[in-house]
Order: sequence, then C-alpha cells, then structure tokens
Amino acid sequence: MSTFIDSTDGVRVALHDFGGTGPTLVIVHATGFHGWCYQPIARRLTDRFHVVAPDLRGHGDSEYPSGTSMDWWKMAADLSAVVGHLAADLPLRAVGHSMGGAAILMTELLHPGAFSEAWMFEPIVIPDLPDKPPNTMPDNARRRRNRFESRDEAFERYSSRPPFSGVDPEALHAYVDHGFADDPDGGVVLKCPGEIEARVFESTVTGLFRRLGEVHTAITVVQSGDGGMPASVAPLVADALPNGQLSKWSDRSHFGPFEDPERAASSIAESMG
Repeated sequence: MSTFIDSTDGVRVALHDFGGTGPTLVIVHATGFHGWCYQPIARRLTDRFHVVAPDLRGHGDSEYPSGTSMDWWKMAADLSAVVGHLAADLPLRAVGHSMGGAAILMTELLHPGAFSEAWMFEPIVIPDLPDKPPNTMPDNARRRRNRFESRDEAFERYSSRPPFSGVDPEALHAYVDHGFADDPDGGVVLKCPGEIEARVFESTVTGLFRRLGEVHTAITVVQSGDGGMPASVAPLVADALPNGQLSKWSDRSHFGPFEDPERAASSIAESMG
C-alpha cells in the first residue's frame, strides 16, 4: 500500500507501507533508487517493526513539478513531511543508505528526537578534506541508459555487469520492477532518469559533517570494503556522532544492502535491540 504526502515545492512523496508490527521503521533510499528496492530487507524485519519506505523527490513514484530543486535539504524536507505524517509513531527508527543516511541526519537536525535509533550504510557526509577528489558521479549518471524494450531486458543488462551483477536477484528485481514506468510509445523508462540523478549528485549537501555533534540519536554506521569515498569517510562520521558506532563489511561494496539483504536485516535488528 502506498500513500502520497505533501512536501514543499509542490512535491508529493510516495510512502510505501510494507506492513509488520512493532515500532515504525523508515527506510530511506540512496540516490537513483527508490523505497521498493529495500523490500527484500523489509520483509525480513516485519516481525519486529512496522516498515515503511518513502520515495524522495525525483525518485520512484514521487510527484514533483518540472524544475524542482534537488537540493539535499529539500530531501530532508520530504523526509520531514513523512515524519509529520507518522507523528503518532514517534520516535521512529530509521535505516538510511548513502544519500538516505544524510537525509536522516538532516531531518534529525530539523526535528530533534524524531529518530531514536538509526542504521546507516555509508551515509554521504563529506568532511572538508584538503584533497577531496572531483565529483564524477553527475557525468556518470548522465550517461546512464534511460530506456529499455522491457523490464526483462533491463534486468538482464543490469545483472550482467558491475555494479548490479553483484546485487541479490530479489533486490535487483525490486529495483527494476518498480523503478521503471511503461512508456506509451513502447518499452519502459527509468522513473529517476539520468539527468535527475545527476542533479541530485550535483546538489550534495555541504557543512553537514560539522553539525554531527548535534545529532544524539544512537547510530550504527556501516563501512564497506570497496575503498570508495563513502567507505573512507564512514569511520569519521561514526567518530563524530556522539552516539555513533562503526560496523565493517569488508567483503561488500557501497551496494551492500542490495548485495546481502539477509545480512542487512540481521544487522539492523541487532543494532536496534
């Protein structure tokens, strides 16, 4: 079941309800993905939590006017709208992947106490590093293929090459099945096209790292072993959080939650008691 929630700038956030009983757990997606990608994790947690997942602006089934800002504080506004919708369930538990982790941190700054516990896989929180590498993600996103003849073709292409070739088939099906829309002219098209994804990457929030000391939520930060920028800064993020702890998945990449949903669900459940 999905509900649409009014946010800022005319955006309507799609909130997917995966069911379950217990405290409400919000799963917040990475750039270019959507809430349904995490259904393989969600279904393993519904015996402990009531699990929901939003599609932030520009992603999945969210509705947004042409030209809408993709600034990451606007992503936090979308998640804040979700928090308001779930006000009766506060404080919430949260899972954030990549950009989703940053959105949770920013929302907690805007609404202290909204989240009592969180599990984050390599949240994108970049310190002011003297030798920060150039951001090549926008160019990569703009080269992404946006259209396929069918979802089956998209699945076969993704599953045959990195980084998706290492993704659990159930998670990849969830991404493809819900991440493409039927094209009236035939075939299927990405709901989050490369240009939107590029604009999100270009809007990466700055200054968030300096405010991590204000976030008192108990947070587990997970670090992969792929050696990329998100992995290299994960220990710094965990150290900067007053109640942060680091967990290492040295055998996984930045796509870790999609590569091993079973391990992700177990780690989430363990971190939240």
